[in-house]
This record gives sequence, structure tokens and C-alpha cells, in this order.
Amino acid sequence: MSQESPRRVLLKLSGEAFADPEVGYGIDPATVQRVASEIAEAVSEGIEVAVVVGGGNIFRGVSQAAKGMDPATADYMGMLATVINALALRDALEKAGVATRVQSAITMQELAEPYIRLRAIRHLEKGRVVIFAAGTGNPFFTTDTTAALRAIEIGAQVLLKASKVDGIYDRDPRKNPDAKKHEDLSYMDFIAAELQVMDTTAVTMCKEHGVPIHVFDMTAPGNIVKAVRGEKIGTVVH
Repeated sequence: MSQESPRRVLLKLSGEAFADPEVGYGIDPATVQRVASEIAEAVSEGIEVAVVVGGGNIFRGVSQAAKGMDPATADYMGMLATVINALALRDALEKAGVATRVQSAITMQELAEPYIRLRAIRHLEKGRVVIFAAGTGNPFFTTDTTAALRAIEIGAQVLLKASKVDGIYDRDPRKNPDAKKHEDLSYMDFIAAELQVMDTTAVTMCKEHGVPIHVFDMTAPGNIVKAVRGEKIGTVVH
């Protein structure tokens, strides 16, 4: 009888996962250490964890493009911001005793490995965390789309979308106290409702390849490790 393969997940962390919740920007060491400790706990249980990081805590390409900056240039600057976050998370994970590799879609050999799919998979099989930085390496693609792409490429069983809300609602719960939370949602219902939790390209890619999306609140201590384990929190899109 063949042994069951270990659970492999792709965790998408926005730039907000690196910032002080009270400030909303920059890198807060205590916040990064909390995230790293939860990832480390999951890895200690034999779960294979890959991470895609955003960079909005440092630089938001979309908002800068809206102010008149060349959109491609703004996006490339945003990609570089994700590399800074990736290095911060790697440092915290290594201090937590977890072997970690950063792979960048933009070559910068002094700081990170280039993104190589089979090498990334091999790292995961050896129990290392792999952090994917610099998005897809192309402008006009979000880090959500990067997360969907990498999840498909490495054969992740689920894409975990860490957010500041405890799931997907029919309306913005911060503005509408009577907003209804979805426990489960189909890909098509998500796309049809034009929900802003994740971009349509990412959801469509996951739909085409059968990768479920698990949206959960990362600000509650313990939720990251619960989501990585596969516990029922937040909303599952499938």
C-alpha cells in the first residue's frame, strides 16, 4: 500500500501580513515573526508550504500608476517590493528553525534563486519552505494571479488566501453590518458576483485546474496554521 503524499499548500500573503496592523505599511518584525512561527508549526507537522508574497506594505504599483506613473514601471517597482518582503520572511523562518529558499521571477542571483519549477518542488519535498518573489516577472499581473500560477505549477492541493476578513461576504462587512458570509462558494458564483477578494484571472486559472481557494482571516493568531492544516475556517471557493 503506497504511503499518502504529504499535504502541499500555496499560501498567499499580502503585503499587509508584514506590516504593523496599527500602521498598515512597512515591515513590523513582531508581525513577521508571528507569521513565520505559524508556518514553522505547520512544517513541523510534515506539511509542504510554498508562499507567494505581495508588496503593498512598501509600494503599490496600481495606486502609483493611477497617479500618472508609467504602469509597467510601477508594476516592476511593486515586484521589487515583494522581494524585500520575501527576504524578511525568509530571515524569520530561518530563525524559527525552518530551512527556506527564496525564488525570484526577476533574476537577482546575489539575493535569491531564479524561479525553477522542478527545483522548487524538490525543495518542498525536502521539507523546505519556498517563497516566490517578484510576481510572475511580468507587469500587469497581480500577485494573486502569481499565487494561482505557482499553485498549479507545483501541484498544490489548495491555494490559501490570507486576508483581513474572516471569509467572503456578499457585501463589504465593514460597511454593511448585515452582510452575509459564504461558507462555500463555486468558482462561477465568485466570478459572477464580481467580488473584490481576488482577481478574476486568478480564480479562472484555479477553476480550470481544479485548485480550491481557501480565504481566511490571517490577523487572528493561529489561523494561518489552522488553514494550512485544512481546518474549516473562512470560505472555500471550489
